[in-house]
Amino acid sequence: MAQFAELFTLLSLFSVLVSKGSSSPPPAKEQWDYVEVRPGAHIFWWLYYADSYQDLPLILWLQGGPGGSGSGFGNFEEIGPLNRDLEPRKTSWVQAASVLFVDNPVGTGFSYAERPDGFATNVSTVASDMLVLLQKFFAQIPELQSNPFYIFSESYGGKMAAAISLELNKAIAQGSVKCNFAGVALGDSWISPLDSVMTWGPYLYATSLLDDSGLKDLTSAAEDVKEAVQQQQFLKATELWSVAETVVEQNTNGVNFYNILTQQPDEKTASFAGGNFISLQAHRHIRPLHKQSLSELMNGPIRKKLGIIPQNVTWGGQAEEVFSNMAGDFMRPVVDIVDQLLAAGVNVTVYNGQLDLIVDTLGQELWVKKLKWEGLPSFTQMRWTPLDDPASPGVTGAFYKTYKNFAFYWILKAGHMIPSDQGPMALQMLKMITQQD
Repeated sequence: MAQFAELFTLLSLFSVLVSKGSSSPPPAKEQWDYVEVRPGAHIFWWLYYADSYQDLPLILWLQGGPGGSGSGFGNFEEIGPLNRDLEPRKTSWVQAASVLFVDNPVGTGFSYAERPDGFATNVSTVASDMLVLLQKFFAQIPELQSNPFYIFSESYGGKMAAAISLELNKAIAQGSVKCNFAGVALGDSWISPLDSVMTWGPYLYATSLLDDSGLKDLTSAAEDVKEAVQQQQFLKATELWSVAETVVEQNTNGVNFYNILTQQPDEKTASFAGGNFISLQAHRHIRPLHKQSLSELMNGPIRKKLGIIPQNVTWGGQAEEVFSNMAGDFMRPVVDIVDQLLAAGVNVTVYNGQLDLIVDTLGQELWVKKLKWEGLPSFTQMRWTPLDDPASPGVTGAFYKTYKNFAFYWILKAGHMIPSDQGPMALQMLKMITQQD
């Protein structure tokens, strides 16, 4: 049975808020539960209701990795009502929408697989699992069936969001899922992995983070990835992608893949002695989403608050297995799925951070230009429109352009995690996409 709670009745969290002198009230209503999407495969979800949820959209947030937890990182580090220190977040998306965090694929965050074959190995399984969850979610909470429902995503979550959106659109037409699907937003998303890898060199070189020798080394490594992708050797391509990242680190003295203005937050992973490339990539890209302080919060007071986490399940404990099982699908592009969404009339938004490296804007623009969507020529000819930064009136915070059912937002001074880097701008973008401004 789903768990309901008034956050102010949960003494374990309220005492922290009081001790920090918070004057802002916590969200009025939450709900969480598990869904068994396949035998032995359990996905955890956590819903925050907006104050006037009857009049506001519902947002599904999908984290990256694969193996990064939305209930943890997305919630407490990016868009949830409280930050990691359990202080109210001024730019929480719960101000403008009810927000549903889902720990997917199976094994992510508090989600878990009871046996090895419970993990997903491709985005098709991820999408079918999510359809089971959404079907049960909307049946369980019918008051949200008519709210405009958007899927927002980040990083690898965008690849999953595209696949999920396509299957959801079909399921709604068939009547198997009851919801008011209004669109999908792909944030710094792993839609065309090769386009990202092939533009790392030019991007880093143009920003004076590579010299000529470094550019040569990275170009060679990227060409190896390209050859593997072209030969449909996707597991090999994932391994070579890991090699290319090591080349980046060695030639930039450890530039941060999530924001080029910073260095890796901990020890250089180029010297990581964790064994195979799966462990290395988990160290690079999942560990930052599962910081020790966040892990302590999730496995301590949050676990106690939720009250439904099985005793043998640790938040984030299966994250590396999630990535390992998806490694053979990791480098597959899903540009064709975006094309199908556009052709079906689904509203699609792409948004990207100016300072992101792992999914750099150059690469995003490349795959967008490859779309077969009939509106692309008109979209391409359009000039973008500047947006003021809400935190600094008169200063440009972003550019955007939109044509028919496709939009692109370029978010300035932001890296991979846009809501963390530019919270006010991200919140304004959310309102624009959901037609609240």
